[in-house]
This record gives sequence, structure tokens and C-alpha cells, in this order.
Amino acid sequence: MEPIKRILLLGATGRTGNEVLQRALEKGYHVNALVRVGKKIQLEDPRLQVFEGDTRIPRDLNLAMENCQAVISCLNISRKSDFPWSPLRTPEDFLSMTMKTLIKVCYEQDIKRLIFTSAWGVGDSRPYIPGWFAWLIDNSNLSVAYLEHERQEALVRNSGLDWTIVRPVGLTNGQKPKEAKVILDHGRRPSLTISRKATASFLVDILEHTDYVHKVPVVYS
Repeated sequence: MEPIKRILLLGATGRTGNEVLQRALEKGYHVNALVRVGKKIQLEDPRLQVFEGDTRIPRDLNLAMENCQAVISCLNISRKSDFPWSPLRTPEDFLSMTMKTLIKVCYEQDIKRLIFTSAWGVGDSRPYIPGWFAWLIDNSNLSVAYLEHERQEALVRNSGLDWTIVRPVGLTNGQKPKEAKVILDHGRRPSLTISRKATASFLVDILEHTDYVHKVPVVYS
């Protein structure tokens, strides 16, 4: 794997993405952030370049991805509030449409490394989540995000890229510097929460490690 100096970050204005942005800059990476509204990023750093655009549009991704060696995506289906039945803010196919475009542009720019957040409860992790949580997913607007995570996971598994799919448990805004714990084989049950800060650290810290290439770690604390 070639040395990574500059990354493309998608979702930088989100709560987890903002933590990833700060962690990446702390570790000395240059960051290109593609966002819909540039002024939402208040951070000023000479290693940060902010691009405005739509992650589903090839031209916008191409411009933002120039000179990058890796991509981290923290995109999600967003709702108007954290209430599970809150109306959606993003289109229902936002993640899968973005991933289709992203894979294509990665090939065009010869970028292999891709790390993105999915969720515990997606795909083969579904049988291991608590019953009440499965009910909540199936009976609220959370279901849209989980279906889209499944779709983007399926797309990236067949992409030929050096992908890592990270499935965090329930994300919190806690600031305690707990390290992320990892499950790869469903051999044990995780705790139900992890801070966004710990998740962000994991996403950035595994950028240049091959241990998690083509792996689907569940992260918790």
C-alpha cells in the first residue's frame, strides 16, 4: 500500500465526520473535504481543503479527490432529528448512489483504499443485535438507513478496492478517550455504545494498516 498523505473525507460536517476531520489533521494528513455547504466547516488549517458539491456527481468527486490516496466516508441517511420516526433529510438512495459514483471515480484516479461507516445490525450482524433494537429499526425511519447500508456494503464488496467496512454500535457524543474494541467474527457480544471520537480515531488509525483490508470490524467501547 502506497504511503497516504492526503485523504478525501465525505461527511465532514456530520458529528462523526467532524471528529474524523480533527483526528486526521492531528495525525498530519492533508484532507480534502467534499460537503454540500462549505461554511459549515469552521475549522481553519493549511492542510484542509474544502470543496462544495454533491457526492453523487462524478465531476464533484473527481475535483475533490485530486491528489488523494485514500477515502474515508462517514455519510449516512440523515433525519431532521435523532427521533427514530423523524422525517428524512436525505434521499432514500443517497448512500448507494454515492457509492456507485465513488467506486467509479476511485478507479479513474487509481485510488484503492476506502474506509466507510456502516452500522452494527447491518447484514450478517443483524442476528446479534437486541430484539428491541431490531424492532425499532424495522418500525421506524431507521430502516431506510439500514437498507442503504446493506446496499453500499454489497457494492463495495464487489468493487476490487482495498475496502474496510466499519460497523459501530450506537454512537454517542461522549468525550472520554476510550479506545475502540473490535469484533470481527461475532464471537462475542459488544457493548451497546461507542463515542464518535473513539470511532473517528479507529477510522483514521487503520488507514495505513492492512489488518482490516476486506474486513468488517464491529467497533464498541
